[in-house]
Amino acid sequence: MRIEPVFLFDLDGTLVDSVYQHVLAWKEALDAEGIDLSVWRIHRKIGMSGGLFTDQLLRETNMEISGDRVARLRQRHAEAYRRQADSIRPLPGARELLTWLTDAKISYAIATSGRMETAAVNLAALGVDPAVVPVVTRDVVKYAKPDPDLFLAAAEQLGAPIETAVVVGDSIWDMLAAVRCRALAIGLLSGGYGHEELRQAGAYRIFDDPADMLHHIDEVGGRR
Repeated sequence: MRIEPVFLFDLDGTLVDSVYQHVLAWKEALDAEGIDLSVWRIHRKIGMSGGLFTDQLLRETNMEISGDRVARLRQRHAEAYRRQADSIRPLPGARELLTWLTDAKISYAIATSGRMETAAVNLAALGVDPAVVPVVTRDVVKYAKPDPDLFLAAAEQLGAPIETAVVVGDSIWDMLAAVRCRALAIGLLSGGYGHEELRQAGAYRIFDDPADMLHHIDEVGGRR
């Protein structure tokens, strides 16, 4: 009997071209709080949980950041990100890939370390209705990536064993989370991480973007 795969997608940098908008939004939020952090350092943290982002921020700046300040940072980031909504677009092939899976009757879900306050912008750009497609955000799990909770919750919503899941993401945090929950990890280069970085973090296959993945869909279990 053939085991049917399910696909679990990250959002930023995987389906939507939004990583650098997040970087600039975080930079604006940090600058407003008088916290000096280089843009490249921010980029390296996109995709991990907000809590880990803050922990690394503390180590790199040697600053004490209160809970109130963390809440302000998150709010400033969300506001700055929403102001960039008009510049956010689906990545090449993203809509076509999701349509192909729908037509092939292959289930999929979206699992993002972002909260719905920012994820909603991306879902609108992608044309995905969270009332139709399962979407798991940071709001509903205890820990986000690189912990596996998001992908475990997404697989549960699909009613599928996590071992049958194909996790698709653009960051090392996605790959680490996939490995930790025993899913098959597929890396995309569309979020700015390099081929070797994704491979070392556990990627089984690496593609340029969703369009490239769709072209090779049979290599990762996608068959009609």
